[in-house]
Amino acid sequence: MSDDRSESGNENENGNENGHDQARWTTNGQYEPLLSEKNQTRVEIGTDVDSPLPDDLTRDDLELPDLSEPELARHYTRLSQMIYGIDSGPYPLGSCTMKYNPKFTEDVAALPSAAVHPDRSPESVQGTLEVLARLQDYLGRIGGMDAVTLQPPAGAAGEFVGIRVAAAYHEHNGEGHRHEVIIPESAHGTNFATAALGGYDVVSLPSDDAGRVDLEALEAALSEDTAALMLTNPNTLGLFERDITEIAGMVHDVGGLLYYDGANLNALLGRARPGDMGFDVMHYNVHKTFATPHGGGGPGAGPVGVVEDLAPFLPAPRVRAVDGDGAGEDDGDATPAEYELFDPEHTIGRVHGYQGNWLVLVKAFAYIARLGDEGLTDASAKAVLNANYLASQVDYEVPYGPFHHEFVASAGEQDAADVAKRMLDYGVHPPTTKWPEIVSEALMTEPTEVESKSTLDTLAGAFNAVASEDDEILESAPERTAARRIDQTSAARNPRLSWHALSTTDGEGHGEREE
Repeated sequence: MSDDRSESGNENENGNENGHDQARWTTNGQYEPLLSEKNQTRVEIGTDVDSPLPDDLTRDDLELPDLSEPELARHYTRLSQMIYGIDSGPYPLGSCTMKYNPKFTEDVAALPSAAVHPDRSPESVQGTLEVLARLQDYLGRIGGMDAVTLQPPAGAAGEFVGIRVAAAYHEHNGEGHRHEVIIPESAHGTNFATAALGGYDVVSLPSDDAGRVDLEALEAALSEDTAALMLTNPNTLGLFERDITEIAGMVHDVGGLLYYDGANLNALLGRARPGDMGFDVMHYNVHKTFATPHGGGGPGAGPVGVVEDLAPFLPAPRVRAVDGDGAGEDDGDATPAEYELFDPEHTIGRVHGYQGNWLVLVKAFAYIARLGDEGLTDASAKAVLNANYLASQVDYEVPYGPFHHEFVASAGEQDAADVAKRMLDYGVHPPTTKWPEIVSEALMTEPTEVESKSTLDTLAGAFNAVASEDDEILESAPERTAARRIDQTSAARNPRLSWHALSTTDGEGHGEREE
C-alpha cells in the first residue's frame, strides 16, 4: 500500500484539523489491479463440444482469473477501502436521502422463504402475496392513496408509470387532447424527462421570491390543455408549499391531475399525506424514504399510488385479498387462497416482470413494519431537526427558509464543485452541488435522520473549514482520497467506456488511452 500524500493534513488558517486519508492500494504505481491482471490461467474447452453457433462465435479455450481465496478476499476488501459509501460516514446528498441501510432488512431478504420463483402459482406463494398486499396497504396509508402498484423497478420508472396512468385516465375520459405537463423550474430533472418521454409538452413554472410556486404564474399556465402539474413537497429547497390546497384546487378546476414526486416524502412521514393535500397520483422512492439500498444501476423499486378514480388504470397484475365471492374456495383438503392476482379494468399493462423487484420490496416492508407508525413519525421529526441544526452551524449563507428535511446553502464566491471536492479531504461526502439553480453555487444538503449530533458537528466543521480556505487549495482538491481530481473536460470529450481502453497507466494509476 503506497501513500505519497503530504503530511500537512487539512489544517486551515484557523488551526482546525480534521483529516481523513482514504486507502490507496497500488501495485507498481497502478491502482488495485483487475483480477485478470493479478493472475490468470488458460482453460481448455475442448473441440469435441458440438455447438449450434457459427465458428466465428466460438472458441476452444479462454483465459480466466486464477487466484486463491485470500487473494480474492483481499482484492475486494481493498476496493471497499478505496471507495466511500453510507457505511463509511455521512452522505448528505441533498434530495437523495442517503439513509443508512439497516442490515436486518438484508437478513430478512436472505431468508430461505424469501427465495420465491416468480413462475410459481399464486396458490403456492400465499405468504409472498400477503407481504406484497400488506406493503401496498402500508404505502397507501402513508401516502393517503387508495390503490398502489409495486411493479415499477425504480423511482424514475415510477414517475413514468404515474404519467402513463394519468394519460390513460384522460384518454378514457375523452380528453386525450391534453398535451401539457406543468413542472416548477426547481423540480427534479427526472420530472421534465418523464413528461417528455410520456409524450407531453413541458411548461416550466417559475418560483416566487420565497422559493415556492408562483400562484399567478401557475394560473397563467393552466388551461384545458393541462394534463398534470408535477410537484415535490417539500420542494427542492426544503420548503413546504403552504398553498398546496389552493394549488390542487386550481389544477382540478381545469380538469388536470396533481402529481406528487415522492423524493422528499421523508419529511412528511406520519405528519402529512399527499393524498390529503389533493394529489391524485404519486410515486414512492423506497430507497430514499424506506432505507432500501440505492440501486446504482441495480435493482430498485418505485411503487405508484393513485386515488380511486385512477386505480382502474394501474399496471397489471396487482395483488388483493380474496373478497369472499367464491375465489380461492377450499378444494377438498387444500388450504383456501387468501390473496390473488388480478388485472385492473383499464390497465396500462405490465411494466415489469412479476410484481416488481421482490427482494427490494421485502426490505421496504421490513423497514416499515419494524418502525411502525411511531418510528416513522420519529424519523421525519429527526430528519427535519438534523437539517435545521446542521444549517445553524455552517458559515455558508442559507437564503431560503424555513426549511424541513434539507437546505440549500450558497458557496458564495467559491465554486460549489471545488467546495465539494475539498470536503472529501475532511472525511465526509459533500452535498449535491450546483442545483437547484435558483441558488447561486448551490450546496444542497440533506443529513437524514440517522446522523448523531457528533456527526453533524463533524459535517459542519468540514463545511466551515472549506469556507475559510482560498481558491488555490480548493482548486487542487481532493488531495487525500484514493482518486485525485480528474480532467472533467477531457473526460467528457474522450470518455473511457470500457476497461479495454486502460492499456497503460500514469504515475497516479490512471489508465491512458492507447493511441
